[in-house]
Amino acid sequence: MPLRDHFHPPLSTRHSWDALHAGWPMMMVLHLVPKLPPGFEAAPGVHIGDRSGYEADISTFERDDPDPTSGSGGLATELWAPPQPTAMLSGDIPDQDAYEVRVYDAERGRRLVAAVEIVSPGNKDRAENRQRFVNKVVDMIRQDVCVAIVDLVTDRLSNLYAELLTFLRQTDPILNGDPPPIYAVTLRRRERGKKRPVLETWFYPFAVGQPLPTLGLWLSDTSGVTLDLEATYEDTCRPLNIR
Repeated sequence: MPLRDHFHPPLSTRHSWDALHAGWPMMMVLHLVPKLPPGFEAAPGVHIGDRSGYEADISTFERDDPDPTSGSGGLATELWAPPQPTAMLSGDIPDQDAYEVRVYDAERGRRLVAAVEIVSPGNKDRAENRQRFVNKVVDMIRQDVCVAIVDLVTDRLSNLYAELLTFLRQTDPILNGDPPPIYAVTLRRRERGKKRPVLETWFYPFAVGQPLPTLGLWLSDTSGVTLDLEATYEDTCRPLNIR
């Protein structure tokens, strides 16, 4: 079955796009696991808005049961009286959605070697969100992680791959003219001995009504696996009754 437009009627009035985005990472994992060499593992990740998956090194909890050392007859608890803030700034920090698959080398300290980032509307709706997404991808590439970007969002025209290249001060001849808003691209940095490293990219434009391509995911400089976007997309749409 061909690619549907999940962001415009009639499909958008029957099914929410986030049902596809939430289910697709697990289907990708099920497709990848049998192909991964021994010692590698894949895991899905879905983080929405302020549930972004970041963890605090030190956490504070409010207990439901009273502390026996506090209150009447116990040790006095010293309350902290914070000083007045020196500035009152805007607290509008954009949240970031993440729908992704990550592949780890479990035999090397569970080192991240590859990631698939499925773009959401929130990743594209504002300049600061687009920059945060670009920064995330660039940071992984700098750590020699192979990154695949998959973008089905038809109601936002920005191309995050093009913005990433602008950030890196690079160009891709395949993007001459208006970059397509929906596409997939795989990126990896490769060392070349004493020469400067190169950024290799594989770009695939999408079109509604056409099948999706198969991507390559590099696990090392010389080995990788394939990810069949069409098969995993259909396996996700079928149980959701997305037609």
